[in-house]
Amino acid sequence: MNKLENIHYHISFTDGVITFKNINTTLGFVRYNEEAEVEYIFVNQIFRRKGLAKKLLQLIKEKTKIKPKPQDPISSLGEKLFKTVKKRLIKVLGHRVTERP
Repeated sequence: MNKLENIHYHISFTDGVITFKNINTTLGFVRYNEEAEVEYIFVNQIFRRKGLAKKLLQLIKEKTKIKPKPQDPISSLGEKLFKTVKKRLIKVLGHRVTERP
């Protein structure tokens, strides 16, 4: 079962920002630029480990048609997120994902 199925939220799109909100609070948001560089990503502590950050990155890719990448400097949690997403892609695709120049 998808971890996001039991969470009810609304997705808001503005220039360079995607936000997940419910009636009570902001679940998470991401700020990015036209090159799909993630400037900032946040998931409310209550809603972490449910796939929200991965969903935010997926939406960036759908909007920009570019694989999202972190903008320097990257925090240790941000680095962990991008490594997790990369491992998941390897598992799904069955081969190593190469970085673009």
